[in-house]
Amino acid sequence: MFSSVAHLARANPFNAPHLQLVHDGLAGPRGCPAGPTAPPRRSRNLAAAAVEEYSCEFGSMKYYALCGFGGVLSCGLTHTAVVPLDLVKCRMQVDPQKYKGIFNGFSVTLKEDGVRGLAKGWAPTFIGYSLQGLCKFGFYEVFKVLYSNMLGEENTYLWRTSLYLAASASAEFFADIALAPMEATKVRIQTQPGYANTLRDAAPKMYKEEGLKAFYKGVAPLWMRQIPYTMMKFACFERTVEALYKFVVPKPRSECSKPEQLVVTFVAGYIAGVFCAIVSHPADSVVSVLNKEKGSSASQVLQRLGFKGVWKGLFARIIMIGTLTALQWFIYDSVKVYFRLPRPPPPEMPESLKKKLGLTQ
Repeated sequence: MFSSVAHLARANPFNAPHLQLVHDGLAGPRGCPAGPTAPPRRSRNLAAAAVEEYSCEFGSMKYYALCGFGGVLSCGLTHTAVVPLDLVKCRMQVDPQKYKGIFNGFSVTLKEDGVRGLAKGWAPTFIGYSLQGLCKFGFYEVFKVLYSNMLGEENTYLWRTSLYLAASASAEFFADIALAPMEATKVRIQTQPGYANTLRDAAPKMYKEEGLKAFYKGVAPLWMRQIPYTMMKFACFERTVEALYKFVVPKPRSECSKPEQLVVTFVAGYIAGVFCAIVSHPADSVVSVLNKEKGSSASQVLQRLGFKGVWKGLFARIIMIGTLTALQWFIYDSVKVYFRLPRPPPPEMPESLKKKLGLTQ
């Protein structure tokens, strides 16, 4: 898995050090660094202002624990809030003949199950995605620091998109193991009429019928869905934030108020969410069908759905994931602000690299 992540990272045109420098306006077209006469970039403070007091040190255990708590809130609350939309999306994927579209899906669900039926699966959703958020955001911070230390300061800057991709993929690998049992239970409740209406009924029944396999048979397609999704979610968010502060926001982040910074976070999160939904939707369709059926494999489901089938429910998922991702980043960043955690600004070129490129006297 990690080798494929590395290959993908190298293939990204924004990652190669030369192209990165060209993108930043610091290298000539033939790879020669700009000389001392090159126009200087707007400099920003690399660390937060010294006058601001933090509740803990960046990279400490308390820092990681609070980041994990932020992930619990951001993922658990947001996914639970959109359970009705998620329920209709799953039913469109597993029974497209009955649930022909998003509005038709809501209409049929309300007619058959009433308003309460739209909340089916809320308990496994809340528990599962809270655990996933804990691992996703907490481990992302851990792996980002770990890989950064391995690369060194200069390479961390030059290969930062690769760093975001690798750290998020590593974190999501463990997050999906935590999510898989509740995801399987949620889909069974939502897509099999009459099977069970609550987590308390569904989980024991699944274990009695299929054992532990019932809860983890979807973990591989879950990795297929969630790892590309999370790589896009974190890398696209980080680079979008950087671009917004560089090209859109009229002042450096250090001069923006906390509410202004959170607005940038929300906008960048929504942009990242749209791309996330598109990248991960085919695997999401496979997961939904696989967890509904007994005895099917991911390859069999994929072959049966075909190209057109795996894109069913995409519009609903774009709305859901775009909103979710924006809210998740907003909540996560708000938790950091509330607990006074260190929030490093967008990356700037290290002074040592500037000297090598002849950008400083």
